[in-house]
Amino acid sequence: MLLALDVGNTNAVIGLFQLGADGGKAEVVANWRITTPTEQTVDEFGMLLQQMFQLRGLKTEIVTGVAISSVVPPLDSMMRRACEVYFHVKPLFIEPGVKTGLPVLTDNPCEVGADRIVNCVAAFEQFGGPTIVVDMGTATTFDVVSKKGGFLGGAIAPGLGISAGALFSRAARLPRIDIKKPAKVVGTNTVDNLQIGLYYGYIGLVDGILERMIAELGPETKTVATGGLAKLIAGGSKYIAVVDEMLTLNGLRIIYERSLDKNRKRT
Repeated sequence: MLLALDVGNTNAVIGLFQLGADGGKAEVVANWRITTPTEQTVDEFGMLLQQMFQLRGLKTEIVTGVAISSVVPPLDSMMRRACEVYFHVKPLFIEPGVKTGLPVLTDNPCEVGADRIVNCVAAFEQFGGPTIVVDMGTATTFDVVSKKGGFLGGAIAPGLGISAGALFSRAARLPRIDIKKPAKVVGTNTVDNLQIGLYYGYIGLVDGILERMIAELGPETKTVATGGLAKLIAGGSKYIAVVDEMLTLNGLRIIYERSLDKNRKRT
């Protein structure tokens, strides 16, 4: 089985896949979302993974491969060591030099985040191109895959959580609120006003960028959203057609399977 880890600045998403035999379809056995382990040691992180497996009635011995996309480089050595000690597997990190099957056509391919590459691999595999992937996490990224399956570039905006946090920290009298879809558009109290501004304001940001990207790429362009806030924002968006919370993990699986095929051909 494959353990896939997508490590972001705020959260880490983890998935366990049963890989299909002889080209068969892979299946998700379990998945988790945890706070990114920025302060944990190798043993603490390893024991956390063991506990997660035990709660699902799983044994760590079933893991035969690990694939990781990380945008937090200081954690890479800790996670690598934890995989070696607790799973006895050397993890595959998505980094420059790894053959993903996705040509990166930007000015400096090495600076593109691993999560963005992985998302685009999965999106093109599932939807073809041109496709725009909107990943709503700490930051919101807009990633464009061409009709031929190349990564053209995109845009990065502050995430909804960052935007809300900045507002609350600078305005002492405004209360911290739960961000959700408001019941109306004209607010009659402070909480309503904040929810309306944050929710519809952020939808305006997302749709404004998507509208311009689709106009440039063409009307056949497909859109898919992923990330912790994808469902919330996609519900009010005019342009997001699909929400796929497993997109990044599936991208990791696809790249790992391609690396297996490559190694088989070598042997």
